[in-house]
Amino acid sequence: MELSLRIHLLTAFVSCIKVYAQVVQPVKHPGLQVLATASHYWPLDAVDGIHELWDRIGNRPGYVNGSNINIVEGMVNKGILLNGDNGGTFLHFGNYQNSCISDPTLCGPEGITFSFFWKNHEAESRFAVASGGKVISNGFSVYTNPFVGYVEFYTRGNNHRWKVNIRVPGPYWTHILFTWTKVDGLMVYINGTFAASDTAGGSVSEYYGDPYADLVIGTGNDRAYGHYATGAFDEFVIWERALSPKETLLYYSAAIGQAMAPATTPGASKEVTSTTPTVRATEVSPPVVISQREEVQSSQDPQSMPVLGFLKALPNRTIPHNTANNLTQAFLKSVEEVLSSPGLPEQSTPVVSGLIETVDRVMEHMVTNLEPSPNSLISLGGTSFVADYSLMKFPQNYNLPHYRFPTQGKNYISVPGEAFTMQSQTTIVGLFYHNMHNYYKEISPAKTRINEASDFKDHKIQVASCLISLKVEPSPALSVNLSGAPLIKIVLTHFLTKDQQEQVLNQSNKVLLYCAFLDYSSHEGVWSNEGCVRSDGNMTYSVCLCNHLTNFAILMQVVPLKLTAGHRVALSTIGYVGCSISIFCLAITLVTFAVLSSVSTIRNQRYHIHANLSFAILVAEILLLISARFEPGTLPCKVMAVLLHFFFLSAFAWMLVEGLHLYSMVVKVFGSEGSKHFYYYGIGWGSPLLICVVSMTSALGSYGEVDNCWLSLKNGAIWAFVAPALFVIAVNIGILISVTRIISRISGESYKVHGDVNAVKLTAKAVAVLLPILGISWIFGVLAVNTHSLPFLYIFAVFNSLQGFFVFLFHCLLNSEVRAAFKHKTKVWSLTSSSIRNINVKPFNSDIMNGNKEGVTPTKMNTWDKSTNSANRIDLSAV
Repeated sequence: MELSLRIHLLTAFVSCIKVYAQVVQPVKHPGLQVLATASHYWPLDAVDGIHELWDRIGNRPGYVNGSNINIVEGMVNKGILLNGDNGGTFLHFGNYQNSCISDPTLCGPEGITFSFFWKNHEAESRFAVASGGKVISNGFSVYTNPFVGYVEFYTRGNNHRWKVNIRVPGPYWTHILFTWTKVDGLMVYINGTFAASDTAGGSVSEYYGDPYADLVIGTGNDRAYGHYATGAFDEFVIWERALSPKETLLYYSAAIGQAMAPATTPGASKEVTSTTPTVRATEVSPPVVISQREEVQSSQDPQSMPVLGFLKALPNRTIPHNTANNLTQAFLKSVEEVLSSPGLPEQSTPVVSGLIETVDRVMEHMVTNLEPSPNSLISLGGTSFVADYSLMKFPQNYNLPHYRFPTQGKNYISVPGEAFTMQSQTTIVGLFYHNMHNYYKEISPAKTRINEASDFKDHKIQVASCLISLKVEPSPALSVNLSGAPLIKIVLTHFLTKDQQEQVLNQSNKVLLYCAFLDYSSHEGVWSNEGCVRSDGNMTYSVCLCNHLTNFAILMQVVPLKLTAGHRVALSTIGYVGCSISIFCLAITLVTFAVLSSVSTIRNQRYHIHANLSFAILVAEILLLISARFEPGTLPCKVMAVLLHFFFLSAFAWMLVEGLHLYSMVVKVFGSEGSKHFYYYGIGWGSPLLICVVSMTSALGSYGEVDNCWLSLKNGAIWAFVAPALFVIAVNIGILISVTRIISRISGESYKVHGDVNAVKLTAKAVAVLLPILGISWIFGVLAVNTHSLPFLYIFAVFNSLQGFFVFLFHCLLNSEVRAAFKHKTKVWSLTSSSIRNINVKPFNSDIMNGNKEGVTPTKMNTWDKSTNSANRIDLSAV
């Protein structure tokens, strides 16, 4: 599916190119004919096992000595970076004893030519390329010191030396080519242009013994120089003849992708030994020789196949401005059609990454072949559904103090002026993709090169900004150290979905933001943050500093916060201690209500509701303490989870009954005592049973399976508890507000009439009494889950575990009716124990209120006392 879509894109674009191709047919670059006449050619872009170097023309093997190398973006395809500061690492191309390469006197009148691309990272004196003697003997060497570079040739027979000073290359690709003949001496060309020569026949030199016949890059030839070069090398070529200035310019133009008119090359009689493939489009557009074997391998790679096809189909000569604009628009329209195709797979990340790479390469090819202007810049820009784009070509030595793309807006990428070399023609391609970030919804941390993200491998990564791309050629000279200068600056605004915004605002999450780019070094786009750092920003934008150029975006990873071990121990201790106290207090409360059940004031509905609530909380907290001893996944743990679910639901159901009963007494009286009796028991015990049966039937496996003997948090089963609990809390909050308003009005009127200051405090005290039985304190649990705030966690732990204690405190110990009933009961017990039966006991005040005369035995009442005076009195006596 992925390959077919990319081929569809290729076909659509090629059809657009045919219009131009019919007018301007691509012509094979004459510089390739010069390359075909070379004796040895090492592209330095394919290192087999980091050991073998392959000569694609002369079939001479070579190898890498040491391991401190990296494959980097070269001037043509890839190059090799030697790190001489970390040990003896150099490139060895074999022994050339008794040949023109090690002994120039054997070259004959044709002479010899050496060519290579060099990106120097040295400040000290180091050898770059050498063959023959250590310093002065038969052979040659190229080396630098902090001030100047040198190219030297030595001949032992006549003790002569040819030496030319060259400018030290900087940390950007520089082409070095030098020729030597007995007649013309040493000629040096820099970037295709003649630089200096030593044609005087060479100065007389001393004899230094037999030569060393090895050809090496990165150190002195005898390997005893003690210094190893740090720098990158690419395209090492040897001709066993001296190239003419015209041939030198032709080859250099072909290597860097500069279009030139075809020319007849003298002596170019040999044919290219293999089909010419496409070079790396990010550096050079026209092709350079690569083996037939590698082309076949590339054609089998679905990631690179469309790219190769595009570049082969594109014209390889100068493109007029209008034609380039039309081709660019047509190409981006083809990309749009692929992205909007119904055949695009759901997991389209590889396809999109491949499209981005294709767009980058085609646009770089386009700007490279854009028709130049000798003394002024050429620019091409516009916008499309896919991206905003800008293509610019600057002439040599152009004064560019600063570059920013796009020139306006909050999202941009900028390059400081000091990073531009401007020693040759410079091209810049900028792309700001509009919608590509939407295709990177979930990125596995294991499939990135972001070390920080791999620490949270279970949490996916998402792209949180648009993608922006910038390519400058030659590459700007940037600081290797991210704390140094100059560096690339990228500013990107975050584009978050509604779900992402909720995750960011949730304080229980830790949000990690990465400045990342798509790394195509492994033939597929892999997100990496190497060479980039996020220097500034907040949750709405990010500022990044990078020491390289490519595609950039902001990646976001959301990680839930975890409590430290100290807080977990503290909260667990509060829970155990609080539950233990509540269990003890609730047991006393139930015993007290049972003992005083014969007293009329304790026989009404209010105290029976208190008793049922206390029983539900008591059993739930006992089960909670016991459940910690069972292993999750076992049968006892499952049974314990079902019981916990039922009794905690029952506790909330009886809290709802408390609220409804309070509402019926204070706000709106409805129903008879007998009818409410059945409703209350149905709500208190029936509804939890029904919810548990439904939950067990649909998701029995969600009980006691994960971390504890409770409902699973992963598959949504927890809502069988959370939803009813939230409903009860919401209803009781509404009831509490209504009751509080009435009590507040009554208290205010009492204060105005009687001037009783205590009446003013009645409202606050009433709220304190009602909170435990209405379960309002559970709101702190909701706040703790949603904000993960430590204060809310501790408040919830204290109030929730001590709910039973507060029920005992306010509705038993401090309740005036309970205390009066207990005194009355105690007095009855005292009189009974002293066998004084004929003394008239002063009746309890509640009996008088219920209409029982003094001295008359009160009639035994039903358990649910129907006395409206008793049942409808607000339970505020505790305060």
